[in-house]
Amino acid sequence: MTILIAAGGTGGHLYPAVALAREFLRRNPSTRIIFVGTAKGIETKVLAHEGFPLELITAKPVMGKGLWDVLRGLLSVPVGLWQSMQLISRHHADLVIGVGGYTSPTMLAAAAVKRIARVILEPNAYPGMANIAVGPCAQRVFLAFDSAADKFTKAKVRVVGTPIRQHFLDAIDQSSSVSGGRQRLLIFGGSQGAKAINSAVIDGLATLAQKLPRLSITHQTGEADHARVVEAYRQAGVEAEVVPFLYDMPTVLRAADLVVARAGAMTIAELTACGKPAILIPLPTAIYDHQMKNARAMEAAGGAVVLPQPELTGVQLAGTITALLQQPDRLRAMQEKSRAMSRIDAAERIVHECYALMGVNHDIHRIVGATGA
Repeated sequence: MTILIAAGGTGGHLYPAVALAREFLRRNPSTRIIFVGTAKGIETKVLAHEGFPLELITAKPVMGKGLWDVLRGLLSVPVGLWQSMQLISRHHADLVIGVGGYTSPTMLAAAAVKRIARVILEPNAYPGMANIAVGPCAQRVFLAFDSAADKFTKAKVRVVGTPIRQHFLDAIDQSSSVSGGRQRLLIFGGSQGAKAINSAVIDGLATLAQKLPRLSITHQTGEADHARVVEAYRQAGVEAEVVPFLYDMPTVLRAADLVVARAGAMTIAELTACGKPAILIPLPTAIYDHQMKNARAMEAAGGAVVLPQPELTGVQLAGTITALLQQPDRLRAMQEKSRAMSRIDAAERIVHECYALMGVNHDIHRIVGATGA
């Protein structure tokens, strides 16, 4: 069986797809999985690390762009469609999965023309235009949030949550020190970092060092801002692990007592799977303001505090971090509320439906844990 997954551009699209790919391989290790992306997304770096092959097609952004970029994007569609059909034929694909982003529309459309199984995975509370546009081409639409359902044909929709990598579900590091030892703070602004979050942290370092002298910080900055943030920590005399990118996010996240992050769908899914309390700073330029919708949902459930970026200051951020870490009972309550939001079987449910869609009568026990014929 061969599966093509069109996903990339950002971690929010790519990592749910990686989690889904791992579940297909867990069911049947002989499955061939090939990702489809572009040369400019993070997929070229991440997929090499994850060990999945990547095919590149021509695809350009349209939403949120100027007139010239929109025209370029539209003109790239016929080329991308032809390339997508070539990929499907060359790899003898049995299933195409679109996870949004530039490459999904042409891959889903090509799969419809080729009459092979095709599905959409939409991880956000408000679906992206790429997925909405090709919704009519898909046979199933898997959603993380009920709020996205009205954008697709009701009979196709399955609300299952967001697939997350199995490593996030491993035993939580119980040595975390909410009860009295060294506390651990994780800061990250998505796969490419977030300059606004980095700047607020820098402005609040003196307060954090004074109020929480035993605080252990891991800070993912993004490539572009790494040197500036490293220098700021050095000048403040604050020791921290400051890195441009965290490949082993599951281990670092599971060890954290508190997380400062954006509010992409993948981030929310991983936070809740690990039962982590969070300070969420939604990306204000996200199309349809979907990050704020994601963040408010977690805040309403009691697992997060939302700090809107337009109002964000270093003093405010440092004060919120300090207040939470100095209230262990509140932090434990937020952990429980966060974990209560989690939906950890999304990948299994999607794979099961995909097998049914392809007409494959697949028994997991024949592949995993079988002791004999």
